[in-house]
Amino acid sequence: MTIWVNEQIDPSGMIHACIACCDEQQAKDCHESYEKNLTDFQKESGWIARLRTVDSWDEVPVNSLKLD
Repeated sequence: MTIWVNEQIDPSGMIHACIACCDEQQAKDCHESYEKNLTDFQKESGWIARLRTVDSWDEVPVNSLKLD
């Protein structure tokens, strides 16, 4: 099973928003939204929107919204 994890991460590495799901298209749409929602100031400061995959729900950050 592939689980798609979307994260918005600040310059210190802290995750501020995280959504995980098994649907690739939904994950890509979410990632695009995360990218668009970062302000220019946030991007210049080092914020990133990251999309990654994991193989188990145990690898998903605890504070994430988990969509099945």
